Amino acid sequence: MLHIVNKSPTDGNALDSALRLSGSGALLLIEDGVYAATRGNPAEARIRDALERLKIYVLAPDLDARGMSDRLTEGVTPVDYAGFVDLVAEHPNCQSWL
Repeated sequence: MLHIVNKSPTDGNALDSALRLSGSGALLLIEDGVYAATRGNPAEARIRDALERLKIYVLAPDLDARGMSDRLTEGVTPVDYAGFVDLVAEHPNCQSWL
């Protein structure tokens, strides 16, 4: 399953819920959710731990728009819009966390 999070790690519990329930699927961070994929954010340790069991992706245009491209956590894979579409096509089920 592909889990999609668009909220900042400090805005509610969407990221924590997705990480807790994602099993060994994939996580895509978009919009303000991209902050979770950066070094020095409050969720960095949880993201690093999750990388051991999950493939974690970040939407590169959203990361660029927030000026955070140079702070991407090692192991998180940036994707463009075509990559976003590919991820959705590869995973028969998607869960968006609001």
